[in-house]
Amino acid sequence: MIAHLRGRILERHPNCRVVDVNGVGYDVFVPLSTFYGLGDAGSDIALRIHTHVREDALALYGFATALEQDLFERLISISGIGPKLALAVLSGIEPLELMRAIERGDVARLTSIPGVGKKTSERIVLELKDRLPRVPTAAAGGAGASDAPSAVSEDVLSALMNLGYHRPLAEKAVATAINVMPDGGFERTLKQALRELAK
Repeated sequence: MIAHLRGRILERHPNCRVVDVNGVGYDVFVPLSTFYGLGDAGSDIALRIHTHVREDALALYGFATALEQDLFERLISISGIGPKLALAVLSGIEPLELMRAIERGDVARLTSIPGVGKKTSERIVLELKDRLPRVPTAAAGGAGASDAPSAVSEDVLSALMNLGYHRPLAEKAVATAINVMPDGGFERTLKQALRELAK
């Protein structure tokens, strides 16, 4: 089983990267939080890998942090949640916020993630409430909180345009998101912008 890849980014797509490791290209599916935290084509990359084997396919899922991978693997252990849905969950909510929502039993917050229905949200809370990974206290501070608002807005705008949104619409959503949470950092601002676009 492949557990880790280190190489350079050969191709960049909205939900996956092609990673060149000594001339071999690996197609790796990643959540948005990992995708936008990594560089462009040609950049060096190192990813934790979950190898998912089915009868008809072998798929690689990559993560920038151990916490993301841990949550992904706990999610796919739940009946009815496959890798694609688990990736959608991690793309729709940052890991620490996901853990807080599960601990609080906040089904409404989980249901607000695109592709996650009420029954799935309830199942996530029921299955994971007492089985969440432990996180060092320092991690609760949010790594992106100190980013300059202009840099964050540019990154979020780029992310939305890569997802297919037109620039004027994306710019409006980013501006609203920054007003709602001026110190939100990249992930929170992106989630808020996506919520604005969904209204």
